[in-house]
Amino acid sequence: MADSHGKHAKHGVADEGPLARTALRFTSFTEKWLPDAFGFVLVGTFVVLLFGLVTGEPLLKRPDDPAATKGYGLIDGWGLGFWSLITFTLQMAMIIIGGYAVATSGPVARLITRLARIPQSPRTAVAFVAGVAMLASYLNWAFSLIFAAILAREVARNVPKADYRALGAMAFLGLGTVWAQGLSGSAALQVASASSSPAPVQEVIKASGHASGLIPLSDTIFTWQAIVATLIVYAVGVAMAWFIAPGEGNARTAQEIGIELKPLIGRGSQYNGKQGVDGEARRPGDWLEHSPLFSLLVVALGAVYLVRYFDGKSFFNALDLNTVNLILFLLAMLLHWRPWRMARAVRDGAPAAAGVLLQFPLYGGIFGMIAYTGVSARLAGWLVQASNQFLFPPLVAIYSCILGVFVPSGGSKWVIEAPYVLQAANELNVDAGWMVVVYDLGEASANLLQPFWMLPTLAILGLKARDIMGYTFTMFLACFPAALIAVTLLAPHVTG
Repeated sequence: MADSHGKHAKHGVADEGPLARTALRFTSFTEKWLPDAFGFVLVGTFVVLLFGLVTGEPLLKRPDDPAATKGYGLIDGWGLGFWSLITFTLQMAMIIIGGYAVATSGPVARLITRLARIPQSPRTAVAFVAGVAMLASYLNWAFSLIFAAILAREVARNVPKADYRALGAMAFLGLGTVWAQGLSGSAALQVASASSSPAPVQEVIKASGHASGLIPLSDTIFTWQAIVATLIVYAVGVAMAWFIAPGEGNARTAQEIGIELKPLIGRGSQYNGKQGVDGEARRPGDWLEHSPLFSLLVVALGAVYLVRYFDGKSFFNALDLNTVNLILFLLAMLLHWRPWRMARAVRDGAPAAAGVLLQFPLYGGIFGMIAYTGVSARLAGWLVQASNQFLFPPLVAIYSCILGVFVPSGGSKWVIEAPYVLQAANELNVDAGWMVVVYDLGEASANLLQPFWMLPTLAILGLKARDIMGYTFTMFLACFPAALIAVTLLAPHVTG
């Protein structure tokens, strides 16, 4: 490590371009001052608590108190919210482990290995990972967290002089830019499905001119305006990744950080499909673990169910986290072929979910202090008072981004915000479908400012939040303004 510091002292950030200098200085600050992800949620809990107190929310209150206004006090809201994300927590843990199992299977590992050979220089390596990560997150955000992280590790192994921190930040970039505009975007899928959209939300949507109470994907993420906005953010993201990548003199490689990068396939890899210690058949009873028979039977069972589940339904509208998890599980079983390989992949992927299990309950508490008290409604009131038809879209994006730092769950947050955001849009004559797009762009940008969704990626990369958040903050300073400009300029083309 001493040689690393000596190298950086010799070259200095002055040798870099202005954007790379900015990213390096932010990274230097976050490495020194930013707490780990767990510390972030601990601090965030009391930031929201103090904000609620300052804005007039009571500390202790129940809605059955005849002298009290509607809603809970902050402490009761925290307690109610603490386990409110428990189902979501398990879904996320399974999606992380399932995505890991798929990404580390032989066929997918070979695909990642081939992709990782494309970039040849440190700068192209960083931009390449950013581009692939955003494309993957557009298809499915959960899989992209794992796929892009493993790709970043393999790219770092092939381009050893690339800055490993920058590669890690770019592996996460899709969750901070385009995921919510993609095929797994929470808000767009919710408003398109009667089973997912709460009745109050459907009533507000009916008032906006959608008689069914639903907004089809053709009116949200698949409008030309939404596609243009997404392409603008994508282009800005790839360009920024290119410019912020530090040169060799200031790069921190995986070796300098102390991270060993084993190949995905080939000699020294645990994913080469060969039987190691875990795969040795030592007794007749081991045949069950080594035969693909029951793996294929489980895959067939699941495939029949999925065919029946999707029959007569719109694929994307019917796709939810449980279905995604089942698809990942079946795909992992099929790709690993033999049960012992699947079991090993799950065991190896389980540590990546540890941060989710520890931190999601605390984020649920933050969610409760906002959702079950008057904090959320008060914020919405301020938003509407400060808006007009022209300013409402960018203000909603900003509001969604700020709230997303403290309630980093797009689907849950949308359920709370949708009634008053869409009602305000109706009053200001702003298209409801466009507000879903605007909300999603703002909500995604929040992920670049807090480490909630970084946890799976960080676990696979062996990094801490403070290692990459200087880079993600720099990306935020470019990508979020690009989104604001896009939604502001495109809004006149979709207002009702």
